Amino acid sequence: MAKDVKPTRKELMEIEDRIDLSERGHDTLEQKRDGLIMEFMDILDQAQEVRGGLSENYEDAQRKLNMARAMEGDVAVRGAAAALKEHPEITTQSKNIMGVVVPVIESSRVKKSLDQRGYGLLGTSARIDEAAEAYEELLESIILAAEVETAMKKMLEEIETTKRRVNALEFKLLPDLYENQEYIEQKLEEQEREEIFRLKKIKAKKEEEEKAAKEAEAAETSDVEPVTADD
Repeated sequence: MAKDVKPTRKELMEIEDRIDLSERGHDTLEQKRDGLIMEFMDILDQAQEVRGGLSENYEDAQRKLNMARAMEGDVAVRGAAAALKEHPEITTQSKNIMGVVVPVIESSRVKKSLDQRGYGLLGTSARIDEAAEAYEELLESIILAAEVETAMKKMLEEIETTKRRVNALEFKLLPDLYENQEYIEQKLEEQEREEIFRLKKIKAKKEEEEKAAKEAEAAETSDVEPVTADD
């Protein structure tokens, strides 16, 4: 890459400015990368906890549903599920974590009281109530898991993007700029030495010419015979 630059002082100043900017950008990106990793680790801990809770809630909901089906029959369970009038509502917003926009999922009407589920209390049993409550808790776990998993995915993508930028600066752009800087500095030093050598030659030649002129003048003076009165 050094061969593509002109060895001039203007070019050297421009490269030095780019080096300064790139170094500051590299430091900033490193700080961002480290901050993102710390935030990601916090979200990862939360995600592991949410996954564990989701698995437990799923197993509990399945167990209670199977119990309700065994005790009340599929028809009664399906009838209770079909009686639901008010369905859960989900809204999404967003928040910013170190420049990364992650979702915030909010839900309403997920957990309901007995009279809000739509089925008559006399036509069902506690087994159906327990199954319904367990699935409401499972749905809340799924919503939370969706929020955390999406945030974790976006954070990981941003970390990878930032790492690539850091590596590009550290292992490609900055080394090339340093190489160009060194190349121009060497060329300028060579030009300076050549200029000094040229000036010394000019000075030496001028001194020789002046010396020769003085010697010639002295010789002419000595060749002239003195004039006497007799002449």
